[in-house]
Amino acid sequence: MKIDRAGVPFIAAALVPAVGLAATKRYKSSVAFALLSGFLTYFFRDPERQVPTAPDLVVSPADGRIMIAGPSDGRWAPPGDWLQVTIFLSPMDVHINRTPVDGRVTRIHYRPGTFLPAFDERANDNELNEVWLDHGGRTVVFRQVVGILARRIVCRVAVGDELERGERIGLMKFGSRMDVFVDREARLLVKPGDTVRAAETRLAEFPPKGGA
Repeated sequence: MKIDRAGVPFIAAALVPAVGLAATKRYKSSVAFALLSGFLTYFFRDPERQVPTAPDLVVSPADGRIMIAGPSDGRWAPPGDWLQVTIFLSPMDVHINRTPVDGRVTRIHYRPGTFLPAFDERANDNELNEVWLDHGGRTVVFRQVVGILARRIVCRVAVGDELERGERIGLMKFGSRMDVFVDREARLLVKPGDTVRAAETRLAEFPPKGGA
């Protein structure tokens, strides 16, 4: 399994002391650092996924559990009339983020903020990165939102990029959440409490163009 390159410094920072301590026969301390290195390797894993090919689908941008699936709250949503799906990522989930639809990146907005637990309503004021996509004339917005442990957002796309559904776009470090906003024409396929997998789970579908 691949390991995301963002994890290499963290893994090395734990592995090097583990080796050094073992070399000086300080085995108990060495084991602690080795276990930390193992956890970090697991956290930054980047498994391959089978992306659905059917048209008009919106797939999950992250692994985790559905917190919200329904009309958005205008206090926290981007301007417009949206359906919202929010996914909470625990530290044990894969943290590689993927694009929910194919399309062209039209806007990226970074907003500084707080670092409250991602499952708390107050986390709507947390630091976030918001990506807007033109999906064949429809606008889809998704957000990377940090949590109490996640203190850095990695976004590897830029305005003008053409993305494929399920393509890797970045990650958030150590627990976080993702929001997806689609227009009201979409039909949601998930509910709160559902477990989802990035690039594979179908969150919503749009009606075919030119008719219902």
